[in-house]
Amino acid sequence: MQTQPHRDLRFFPVPEDRARRRLSAQQVRDFNARGYLAGLPVFAPDEVVRNRAAFDDLLAQAARLGMHNYQLTNYERMCACIHDLVTAPALLDHVADILGDAFVCWGTHCFCKMPGDPKAVTWHQDATYWNLSPSKTVTAWLAIDDADVGNSAVRVIPGSHLLGPLPMRQSRDDENNALWLTTDGAEGHGAAESMCLRAGEISLHTDLLLHDSLPNTSTRRRCGLAIRYCTTDVRIAGGGGRSAVICRGVDPEGYWQPMPRPDGDTITATTVPVETSVSRAVDAYARP
Repeated sequence: MQTQPHRDLRFFPVPEDRARRRLSAQQVRDFNARGYLAGLPVFAPDEVVRNRAAFDDLLAQAARLGMHNYQLTNYERMCACIHDLVTAPALLDHVADILGDAFVCWGTHCFCKMPGDPKAVTWHQDATYWNLSPSKTVTAWLAIDDADVGNSAVRVIPGSHLLGPLPMRQSRDDENNALWLTTDGAEGHGAAESMCLRAGEISLHTDLLLHDSLPNTSTRRRCGLAIRYCTTDVRIAGGGGRSAVICRGVDPEGYWQPMPRPDGDTITATTVPVETSVSRAVDAYARP
């Protein structure tokens, strides 16, 4: 891997006295101590049906273009339905309780494990992939389908976000990793817990939390959208282009350039056109 510019990789606790819209004081304390929250309801049953239909259509379009089911990355730049999920008010209220009143969405990644999918997502910390600093990103993982132990819900090591950045290596072929980096010895830092979600619920995890998911050996699909939000003071290490969805508040320095809502939901390209430097930061899972 190439040497990266100095980055401020540490956990920034959520102030317990911050005004909150959705989370309780105890949930904020849990997030600070454990690095994640799960089972947060956002979408109503009729919205769950709509969300699933939208992803059924997007995945079918992607398949016709020869894309694999982990390749829908950053399509909030192309698809209105994803942009609308990213900016859903109830979801943003939860994120605001963690990040405060000024934040952007800089990327998304659809993680769709089909029935019998042999691929794993090996243990890793998100922040190590990303060329961002400081590490003030929270991921909202939106369940499009129910996600449980049987169909390979995301697993986490509670409290591992307090360890700082851990060593990572390039994954071996025999690990069949959907991404490309692995942290060894993760479960030496604590017992893994599964973030089980009903469709329409979200989990929130900080960018230094160790997490993975096993192959989906079930007969049920497990589709979810990882939505990446950061505070407006986050920068791309090394500089460069920086468009994003401005979700709440304003960016007083104008660093993050507003990205408009796209027209329609037709996938016309297998790689979303983004600025080269933004791509280095948000196209986290493209192999070098």
